[in-house]
Amino acid sequence: LANTSNNTWGLGLTEDNNVFISTANNTHSAFYSMPSRYMQRNLPGSTVQSVQKIDGHYDAHTMTPNLRQVDVVGGFTSAAGHHFYTARSFPKSYWNRVAFICEPTVRLIHNAVVEPKGAGFTERDGWNMLASTDEWVGPVHAEVGPDGALWVADWYNFIIQHNVFVERQAPSEMVLPFKEQPRGQGNAFNSPLRDINHGRVYRIVYKKANPYQPIALTKNDPAGLIAALKSDNMFWRMTAQRLLVESKNTTITPDLYKLIADPSVDEIGLNSPAVHALWTLHGLGTLTGANTEAIRVVSGALTHKAAGVRKAAIEVLPATGQTLELLQKVGLLNDPSLNVRMAAMLAMASLPVSEAVGAALYRASLQPENDADEWIGRALFAAAAVHREGFLAEAAKNPTPPAGSEKTLMSRLLSGINQEVYSLQRRATIAFPPDVTGREIIVKGSVAKGNRDLEGFIVGQGGQEGGYGLYIKDNHLTMVVKQNGQVYSVATTEPLPANFEFESRFANNGEMLLFVNGKEMAKSKAPSLFAKPLMGSVRVQRDFMDATSIGAYANAYTNTFDFVGNLQNATLEVRKPSAENRVATAERVIPKNATVLTIKVIEEQMKYDKKMITVKAGQPVVLTLENPDVMQHNIVICKPGMAEKVGKAADAMAQDPKSVEKHYVPQMPEVLASSILVNPGESYTMEFVAPTKPGDYPFVCTFPGHWSIMRGIMRVEKASEPLINR
Repeated sequence: LANTSNNTWGLGLTEDNNVFISTANNTHSAFYSMPSRYMQRNLPGSTVQSVQKIDGHYDAHTMTPNLRQVDVVGGFTSAAGHHFYTARSFPKSYWNRVAFICEPTVRLIHNAVVEPKGAGFTERDGWNMLASTDEWVGPVHAEVGPDGALWVADWYNFIIQHNVFVERQAPSEMVLPFKEQPRGQGNAFNSPLRDINHGRVYRIVYKKANPYQPIALTKNDPAGLIAALKSDNMFWRMTAQRLLVESKNTTITPDLYKLIADPSVDEIGLNSPAVHALWTLHGLGTLTGANTEAIRVVSGALTHKAAGVRKAAIEVLPATGQTLELLQKVGLLNDPSLNVRMAAMLAMASLPVSEAVGAALYRASLQPENDADEWIGRALFAAAAVHREGFLAEAAKNPTPPAGSEKTLMSRLLSGINQEVYSLQRRATIAFPPDVTGREIIVKGSVAKGNRDLEGFIVGQGGQEGGYGLYIKDNHLTMVVKQNGQVYSVATTEPLPANFEFESRFANNGEMLLFVNGKEMAKSKAPSLFAKPLMGSVRVQRDFMDATSIGAYANAYTNTFDFVGNLQNATLEVRKPSAENRVATAERVIPKNATVLTIKVIEEQMKYDKKMITVKAGQPVVLTLENPDVMQHNIVICKPGMAEKVGKAADAMAQDPKSVEKHYVPQMPEVLASSILVNPGESYTMEFVAPTKPGDYPFVCTFPGHWSIMRGIMRVEKASEPLINR
């Protein structure tokens, strides 16, 4: 559905079915807004992600200084669990609002107060539910049990992290007096203090809670299951829903109808039994469209007082023209809850094309509250891309936007629709398969060889009748096109460099062009642009073709043909034929006197593979950072003696949730050059000019806490001196 920047160690649902995540490494709360397929088409000016970091603070409130954190020191480096309080035994301030996030390295469970913000949410600090001075306490999971109490799984272990003692770069600085950590499987710190046999379970209760009365549920007691759907504890509602769906007993649908038709809401504006009843109907298969009574009941829920019920009704209705008419009739594009509006827009992105809906989406783009909300903007764009003709027709009826309005949502939507560009996400299927009929295809991106062979599939679309594809094999970039049973291909003749930018273009008159680092490397000819729609979705980096697909693909794609590693910033553009086939492309020229370097992250050690690199004073440098590790890293080059100052500034940045968008690179004169945060399995190439003054310039990783471990020296020598790299 979507990627996080790191290990997903927590996943929780609210009572109205919004999804939240916690990850390792400085993201203890993130909101999952929508499947990433809705975000693949580029919306100018949008930075929001499918899984968006929302945590509102950095600090974890510990009770003891005796902690062992390798990075994100003082914050959340191993946030685990994100379960909301979804019962009614605790005070009202907890209900469907406080999420319990465990942090085993600092021995606590955090209260994350999650509150609505537009279509999404924001988190603020609710301090702790549990914390300990016991250096063995390590809570890893906390959720509401059948009794309404909070049940906690405590790993109870002195050694929590993979590697817990940091070897600092300064010769005399060590966290422990020994120099070498004993390492075992997976390069993990090896210690007899790791206890793999014992743990603890705690039950945290509210003293004033009503007494708990246990119940028993069985598939053979449908009346008991329906009664459990009304429980004030989500544990029992979810259990009853599961058992009802597993029973496949559709005779209970009238009882579900009654729950859905109940207009009441509780003290915090929810009607959770109706939400579960809606999803139970869905699970029983009664909402395919054939059961008119079920559709009628669910349609009525589109106007329920509870926003969560309206949202659930939108999400369970079948993807039909009837549903589209219902969403329009009810006016859900103007729903008072932006979270519900977002659900309606995403539903419209999966429904049959309608000019009326396109026009309504255009009008929605003019509403100030939609303009101000990033999640709404992405959902609107996903829907507008599907209902394109109606959106553009309505836009044509309105006056031309004034100069300077390019940043408004409406203008950005128009720009994104007219310039059809898709992000090529790894191993993905593009949500809106571009109709390439009579249009040009341009694929761009960059590739770094990294620690694997430079070979594999990049992108393709089509099948036996026709299609196109781009792949690397035998160190050459190849583009293949099939039309009317004929296969046409073009490939670079020179071996590919280890790191390069590429562009492939299928142009107006059928010309096939390949560029590497901005230089035309190969060209060929096919008869023309595609004359009819292609079968199949656009697939990215997946060996999905078999021996019967697209002619020449038979030799290139086997069951073992892998995707291209380290594909970055790749896009697919589909556009109307241009009058001039050859769009001027700036050739990437590496100066002859440039020093070309590659630095790799050592897996599982948070170190660079080079402690020193040497460059020439005042000369260009092309530096590629390759990251085969399991977490993000960057490289920041500092002025002499300034590594600690830059590192501490980066640590301070970590307290700002927006700092990840700045790649944790401080904006200060002590920083001379920097990369972006490089994701696991990817790389990044930066170009800069070496300082004119010889000397030792430190480089560090400024991900919070990494700078004291991941560092090295860039030695600048006079231009006349010999160049060496260690």
